[in-house]
Amino acid sequence: MSPSRSRHRKPWLRVVLLNTKQQLIKVATVSQGSVNESLAHPREVFKPAIVLSAYSFILVHNHPSGDPSPSEADLRLTRRILEASRILQINLLDHVIIGSPAAGRSSYFSFKEGGVIS
Repeated sequence: MSPSRSRHRKPWLRVVLLNTKQQLIKVATVSQGSVNESLAHPREVFKPAIVLSAYSFILVHNHPSGDPSPSEADLRLTRRILEASRILQINLLDHVIIGSPAAGRSSYFSFKEGGVIS
């Protein structure tokens, strides 16, 4: 999941699936978007988690612009996935947005570190 802008000019959304010991099961690509948008429905996010019997997961997507700051759509998606994860009892550990390093900002944003996911 390289943050390199040259390799990822279009947005993508992936789930990092983990077992009960927090060991990697699989990294699954859920969607790849157009030039500026990657859409995902919760059922698409949870399908690989259910099929592979994941205990928990981390949601990861990129911002090809390089700015990892979350948009309102990112925040809405995170809240919907968090709500669904509680119902399905598949733990959402974090949602990370990958950008590019730049002066004065991090190359990523973590919703857990930001206090949205506890």
